Amino acid sequence: MPEEHSQTIMAVDELQAIIQRCQILEEADFKGEDFNLFQVAGQKCLEDGHAAQLLEVIQNEKNKLCNPKELFLGLLEQIEQTSGEQVCQTVMLLLQPLQTVLLKLQNKKAYSVGLSLAMIMNQLTPLPVPYTKQQIQEDKLGLCQCCNAVVDFAKPFVNEVVKNMEKSSEYNDVELKEELIKFCMKSLKYPLLTAQLEQLEGIEEHPFRHFATEIIDILWNIGELIPLVFVHHKSKSPHWENQEFADIERKNSADSLACLSYLIFVQHLGVECFPVVFSPSYLLLCNMTHIEMLLKRTEESVLSKGLDLFESCLLRMEDNSLLHHYLEFRDFINVPQDLVKIMTLCPMEHMGKKSLNILQLFIDKFDTEGKYTLFRCLLKTSNHAGVEGYIIKNIKDQIHLALTKEYDNIWFTGHHLISLLDLVLSLPEGAETDLLQNSDRIMASLNLLRYLVIKDCESDNQTGVWTTLGKIEQNFLKPLRVGLNMSKAHYEAEIKNKKENRKEAHSSDTVCSVTVSGEKMPPMTTGMQLQVLHSALFTFDLIESVLARVEELIEVKTKAVMDENS
Repeated sequence: MPEEHSQTIMAVDELQAIIQRCQILEEADFKGEDFNLFQVAGQKCLEDGHAAQLLEVIQNEKNKLCNPKELFLGLLEQIEQTSGEQVCQTVMLLLQPLQTVLLKLQNKKAYSVGLSLAMIMNQLTPLPVPYTKQQIQEDKLGLCQCCNAVVDFAKPFVNEVVKNMEKSSEYNDVELKEELIKFCMKSLKYPLLTAQLEQLEGIEEHPFRHFATEIIDILWNIGELIPLVFVHHKSKSPHWENQEFADIERKNSADSLACLSYLIFVQHLGVECFPVVFSPSYLLLCNMTHIEMLLKRTEESVLSKGLDLFESCLLRMEDNSLLHHYLEFRDFINVPQDLVKIMTLCPMEHMGKKSLNILQLFIDKFDTEGKYTLFRCLLKTSNHAGVEGYIIKNIKDQIHLALTKEYDNIWFTGHHLISLLDLVLSLPEGAETDLLQNSDRIMASLNLLRYLVIKDCESDNQTGVWTTLGKIEQNFLKPLRVGLNMSKAHYEAEIKNKKENRKEAHSSDTVCSVTVSGEKMPPMTTGMQLQVLHSALFTFDLIESVLARVEELIEVKTKAVMDENS
């Protein structure tokens, strides 16, 4: 320690000695080597944590050494050379000297401020963003503290833009303003897009929420917040000759704008700045591009922001208030399909459940024609029996409303419904359809048909089901009956075969594999395989019992009508 202390004193003494010598030199005698000596001594001071002494030198007007441009490049070089765990510490050490130098610059100030902010953000970006409460509290690499220090660093330049805007409504010096917008956009992408921004118990001032608030304040103060949220500032994107660069720029901008919408509409940061004239359906329309982008991401921190933003927009709306015309926008078709992918493919169970709840919320908001169109779309695109079963249950609920309410509902009765039933009451591959894999859909379809036969009298035929009964029997009931017989025979034969093999082997612990619904199961003992096969048979029995009930109801009702007519 004494040796380190003496080295630090030497670095400070050396810096002061160089300064004193140079202060007595005439302008003509001052050489480039003097500045080089100063830069080396200054760098040593910074490395040893003596930024204060260097700052004092920079601020001293007498020092010929302090050529702002040279100092600026020297400090920037220090930031560029730092890496790893030292990044935040070095950046925070250099921010005040760098700010002082930038404020002294006469030429290319906007360019230099932009270069500084870009360099700092580029150095911070590789660092992992603290996500859990413990990580945020520990702030091991100092990222939380550093981000907020960078905002403080930018404030004098924000104030300069604001002051110039106040002086003249035709403020034309847009360069500094543009650099500040770029900084805000970078900050929205990193760290805010991946940061955890919910209020955390035990943390009085959440560092990332504070940082987000400051970024939104900058955008508001320079008059760019509302245009960015609603106009998307396409004109702000630079023109790239290289298409790859243009695509990267577009993606970065999309990430940033999506995060900005999340901060405003979910976290309500800066929401007081917005006029209350926008309708909930317009806000949803503005946000659907952002929602689609976020839902296509796989990181939990980003995906959850997409779900939260979608849910927040939907909760502002009344049920049945969203007009079917909105489904003409590509995003309104793509987003529910993205929800289906999350429900069926996402390994995080809570995300899947939340996606299902939001899909139902989305369905509820549409008018009747919108619901009808959405159901048709999801039945054609989901490729998942569980989802299809869920949609069919929704169709049944809408038919029930149509039959029990006084006003006419043309979409879930009559010829529109018959067209929808053609999709619902069918087997994808006829009698060859894998009934086990499609059991959720088949059960939902049978329950819907049973409901229609019970609820809608043949004399009324509001739904049109009795008119199209021959087609339903041909395309759905008969192939289903044949498929059930084939499937049951196949699985019963498999069970018999397994039992005989087990007797021959005199052991129930023989390990082998079995294929169910086209998927090869993990290696199992014969006993385990028999359990799976019996479970499949139970599913077939369940389908068969509902099918028999439907056939019985159709027969009874048809016979009753025939008796009446005779």
